[in-house]
Formats: sequence, C-alpha cells, structure tokens
Amino acid sequence: MADRMPAVSLAAMPGRRHQTLEAAKRIDELGFEGIYCPSLSDSMGLCTSLAMVTERVYFGTSIAPIYWRPTPDYAQAAGYINEISNGRFRFGIGVSHGPARERMGVAAGKPLTDIRNFVSEYHAVPRAGQKAPLILATLRKKMIALAGEIGDGMVFANAARSHMEQSLKALPEAKRNDPDFFIANMIPTCITDDIEAGKATNRKTLTGYALLPNYRNYWKDAGYVEEMEAVEKCVAAGDTQSVAQCLSDRWLEDTTIAGSIGKVKEQVAASYAAGVTPILVPSSATGNQMQALEELFAAFK
Repeated sequence: MADRMPAVSLAAMPGRRHQTLEAAKRIDELGFEGIYCPSLSDSMGLCTSLAMVTERVYFGTSIAPIYWRPTPDYAQAAGYINEISNGRFRFGIGVSHGPARERMGVAAGKPLTDIRNFVSEYHAVPRAGQKAPLILATLRKKMIALAGEIGDGMVFANAARSHMEQSLKALPEAKRNDPDFFIANMIPTCITDDIEAGKATNRKTLTGYALLPNYRNYWKDAGYVEEMEAVEKCVAAGDTQSVAQCLSDRWLEDTTIAGSIGKVKEQVAASYAAGVTPILVPSSATGNQMQALEELFAAFK
C-alpha cells in the first residue's frame, strides 16, 4: 500500500495569490491529504477560492479567529464554501493570540467560554445551508476536552509529538476512536540535507510562538520547563533577541521536522500511526514559501 500523504498548510500572501492557487491545484493533483489555511492571511477568502480550483482534496481554515467577523457572517460564509465544494470544507476556529487580538483592537473574554458561545451561535444561525464541521484549535487539556464535547475535530499547532498521547487522553474515548472526528497537528517542516540550516529555519519560525505565554505553559507541561523558563528570563530582561538560543535541539526535534525526504516521510507515517493527521507547514532553508512548496512537491510526487 502506498504511503499516506500529509496535509499541507497554505497561505495566500499579497503579490502571490495566483501562485498560491496554482500550488493548491498541484496539491490536489498530487494526492495530498488536505489543505489548511492559517489566520495570517484571509483564510476564508482563500478557502472560497480553493472550493473552485480543486476537485477532491479536503480543505479548511486553521484557523479563523472567532473575533474577526460576526458569527452569522462566518456561518453563512462557511455554509457557502461547504456547499460549492460538495462538503469538502472544514471550518477551523480559535481565539488566536493576544498580540493578534491587540492589533485588531479586539477585547476577548475567557477562551473556553467564548468558543462555547461561538459554537452555540454558529449552529443557531438560520438559512446557512449545510453547515461545515467545526474544528477547534486546541493546545492544552481543557480546550481538547471542549473540542471532544462540542466540536467535530481539533487541530494543534506546533505540538510536542512526545506529548501527544498524553494530550489525547483528555478526549472522550469514543471521540479518540471515531474516524470522523478530525485530529491534526500543524508541524513546521524544512526539507533539506543541511540539517543545521533546517533547524535554524524552524527555530526562527517558532521563536515568535515561544514569546506567547499560552504556548510556554503548554511546552512546560510537555516537559520543556528549563527551555521555557530561560525564555521567560529573556522576556523579563527585555532581551527577546536571545530567545532563539533558549530553544534546545531536543525541543526543536519534538515540535518540528528538519531533514531529508526520508526523515520527513518517517515523521508523517509516525503521526498517522499516533492517530493524528500531519499538516506540514513548509519552510525553505534557501527561499520563500513558493520554494518550500516546490521542495515538498518534489519529495512527495
């Protein structure tokens, strides 16, 4: 049996949106598991386009922040995308991060309460058509449990793979064993034979996340207390330039993938074996997102 293909993270950045749609067509044609669109660009707009330019691949937001648009507007948009894609859309939602909310001028409440209210309101919106399944952004156990209670799936980002088994224990057993309950993890990935360059690329990608308290608390739970306390000392001293030096190779190996095509494929297979769909977030040691996608296509063609 052929190796199972991973899913791919795809963002449509200004100036290369047409290129992004061409890349989506190739993802579809090559047989990748899915396409998931992060919140750093217009993920709902991109998903609308994906419904039109792809034929078989499942796709979704990973995630759409619940505060950016009114719930009825999201429900109508999600229903539209789901209908024109013939049910291939997964609506991933989350509360985003403090700095992003500050940039948007959004005042948020408690994450668990806000997500619960959004889901309730989403299902109550009339005349939206067949609503897309809701995938909740998860990291720590309370949100995982909530996803198991009110969601149709959940998606991690930058999760420690060694901690995944422990995390999934927060799900009801029925959901853990339900093939229709979507479980995924977004994994920063750099395909390269220059391991040090790949590690440097991934370390740069995750340094910003290490500045977020919720991520540091999660990684402490996952066993990286020393690294996260070192980061906190840098933050307290106003020395954010030194944060990357606090992120050990052990931590990096557990949260990202850097290395040869063979290594990437091994990690993809291990993720599926653990019951988690890997969403590779491609970066290149030598170029931009388009270069990273070309490297990914070459690896899995």
